[in-house]
Amino acid sequence: MTHHTASWLRRSALAVLLASSSLAAMAHGDVVPQSVDTAGLPELGKEWLATNPYIGNKKAIEIGTSAFGQNCARCHGIDAISGGIAPDLRKLDNECATLNQRKREACVADVDNYYLTTVRNGRTRNGAVYMPPFEGILNQEAMWAIKAYLVSRREKAF
Repeated sequence: MTHHTASWLRRSALAVLLASSSLAAMAHGDVVPQSVDTAGLPELGKEWLATNPYIGNKKAIEIGTSAFGQNCARCHGIDAISGGIAPDLRKLDNECATLNQRKREACVADVDNYYLTTVRNGRTRNGAVYMPPFEGILNQEAMWAIKAYLVSRREKAF
């Protein structure tokens, strides 16, 4: 391979890489967290609920689908199918699926607590932000609507 051909191949590969990364960034849209219109959902009040009141609520799942796409998909994957950057949230409740009813309810409550704490406060490790906090951007209704959407996408059915 001549020096000219090798140089051309390197420049072409770099151009393709830059173009594809720009397209990927544009596909995920603005990286600023977006507020969510939760009109049509029952208001939950100022006190944070311990478990999700919107499981199976079609309106909540609809709002949660949109909210997930706006705020979560860039890291957790389109349609909640992770590409490996962040956890696959369809699997969040998987460990609860095989438990008996009483233990499953406790497990789901623990997972709801973990989910809500993570979304509200974000996650950092060694000073690096792995997930920004969404409290103050998303209200309680939006956070639980997203969780209702995730339950609808659950990998293992209960």
